[in-house]
Amino acid sequence: MSLVEQFLEFIEQAPNQSLRALSGRVLGKCRDLTGAEAGSVFFLHGRGRSRTLEAVALHNDRVRTRSTAFRIPVDLTSIAGYVAATGETVFVEDAYAIPADRPFRFNPGFDQKTGFRTRSILAFALKGFKERPVGVVQLINRVGDDGVGPFLAEHERMIAPVNHIVGRALERAAGLERLAERNRALQQQRRRIAELQAETERALMVSVRLLARAAEIHDEDTGNHILRVNEYAHALARAAGCSPAFCEEIRYSAALHDVGKMSVDQAVLHKRGRLDEREMAEMRRHALYGYEILSASDRLKMAAEIAWCHHEQWAGSGYPRGLRGEDIPLAARIVAIADCYDALRSERPYKPGFSHERTVEIMTRGDDRLTPATHFDPSLLALFADRHEEFERIWEALKDPAAG
Repeated sequence: MSLVEQFLEFIEQAPNQSLRALSGRVLGKCRDLTGAEAGSVFFLHGRGRSRTLEAVALHNDRVRTRSTAFRIPVDLTSIAGYVAATGETVFVEDAYAIPADRPFRFNPGFDQKTGFRTRSILAFALKGFKERPVGVVQLINRVGDDGVGPFLAEHERMIAPVNHIVGRALERAAGLERLAERNRALQQQRRRIAELQAETERALMVSVRLLARAAEIHDEDTGNHILRVNEYAHALARAAGCSPAFCEEIRYSAALHDVGKMSVDQAVLHKRGRLDEREMAEMRRHALYGYEILSASDRLKMAAEIAWCHHEQWAGSGYPRGLRGEDIPLAARIVAIADCYDALRSERPYKPGFSHERTVEIMTRGDDRLTPATHFDPSLLALFADRHEEFERIWEALKDPAAG
């Protein structure tokens, strides 16, 4: 088996290795081939003048090595930097006696700290795409039968045919690590976005509840009225086959159907007895006021439509615009039924609270004040008639303590 085939088999023995794991195995293989007692693998990062070499593997048979987390600049002053910058192979017989005409010098810092003695060095570039250096292997102190000696030209000839195979393998491993890191960063960003969306959603729900409660302060509707209307509307939307997103949106939007009453003349809002024509016109403006309050928010577009249109009637006899039929937004048609059911069940100064049975009878057959055929969407009313027990369950679950 040729050396090239050996390296290919060697690399493929453990696919999808990390850059450091693969570099460590490559360094071990190079040391086996040359007899080096120590060595390092550097990987190239950056472009132009900002390029650096990161130590990704470090072996030494004589001194225990700890961290490889250091970098050196790519320039001509260091041996590894020179090799990375030029792509040339460097042989050094004695690190402490480098000829003065060579641009690079040996840094003795490691030797001084550890007591290790660096003598001979062989440093060569690992080539990647288009034969560009992607890293540097630096082998130290060839050990032979006669002790430590210089590396030989045959060592370069031995390794040269495979350095591009190794270089591309390292380049691929580094690329996979960068991709994995980007994916991790993207996942973190997605999680953060999801957290922010959840926070925004919670803040919106709090704002909706506060706004709905603020409207009730100025109205006679108190207690759990807005919660019940939410649940009636959600149940009816589900029965009508609306999308899950629509059902969830109407579940909180319905609570704001009368928010415009905050802007109604308080004297009119709290007047006992019948309203005159001017007062009735002012009271009916709450639909427009509600739309103006809510339409500024994109998240409250449905709520704005409900506030504006839940007093419209199927036959066109409602207010404020006299819309008829399917010109009335679906959400408003649903809330019209939900609001009417709760209003009939609730006790008011001018009326008693009706039983569920009487309420269903009024809504499906009518009385002296309500004509179902002209008030409500007939298909939605039919769904209500089929599923009115669910409305009663919601009432019982959320009724006010004093309600009968």
